Amino acid sequence: MAHERCVRNKLDSTFPEDREAGERTALVWALPLAIASALVVGESASAESDMYGYVGANGLFEMTNVPTDQRFRPADSQARRLAHRVSVKEVEDAVERYAWQFQLHPALLLAVIKAESDFNPTVISRAGAVGLMQLIPETAIRHGVHNLYDTGDNIRGGARHLRYLLDRFNGNVRLAVAAYNAGERRVERYRAIPPYQETRDYVRKVMIYYKEFRGDYQATPGKAVLLAMHHKPLQLEPRPLTLEVRHSRLGAGK
Repeated sequence: MAHERCVRNKLDSTFPEDREAGERTALVWALPLAIASALVVGESASAESDMYGYVGANGLFEMTNVPTDQRFRPADSQARRLAHRVSVKEVEDAVERYAWQFQLHPALLLAVIKAESDFNPTVISRAGAVGLMQLIPETAIRHGVHNLYDTGDNIRGGARHLRYLLDRFNGNVRLAVAAYNAGERRVERYRAIPPYQETRDYVRKVMIYYKEFRGDYQATPGKAVLLAMHHKPLQLEPRPLTLEVRHSRLGAGK
């Protein structure tokens, strides 16, 4: 598939040292036939797209949001609902394990997952970000993720990336979260949260979730993950843009 070749060529040029590792993983675009009937794209507050798929002669399930072949068919709505399920136990185990491994507060991981996918393990964004923590292929390969649809593997990759960003921005959670959304180079360029409405809203959401989920961990640690999964997604009120204008008084005759 042309789109797949384009992605693979980009990955090879970006991370040539990871080419062999990338070839060993069925990453993003090819999935076992055994789960093809149930695996389709779901919707979330932050990532949604019309997706099409078909099972090829090689037994792999191929997906795209731009169908260029008549064999592609729209994702089935019933399969969408089935695919949205992820167990509390799976999320809880992965969050606790990787929060400890990468020295993160588990509430921060939950906050990012909530904002990114609303705990939908099969969602794919228009940019190609996949799964619970919405990892793009480059990030997934960089952090050794083998199966983006696996709860533990996806959370491990997201947690490792978040740890990397926190270290890069000297522990500043807001900047790390902004970089998770917009990319570290943009944050470094502005030396602040980039002036993009999507990124600023994203940071606001994550920080609100983070505060609430930390409270849940303190009050009822055994139910924090369950409460996060059933928390109603935030709908932020748009903030008015503030424009700073500096006046200078000109001298007489100027």
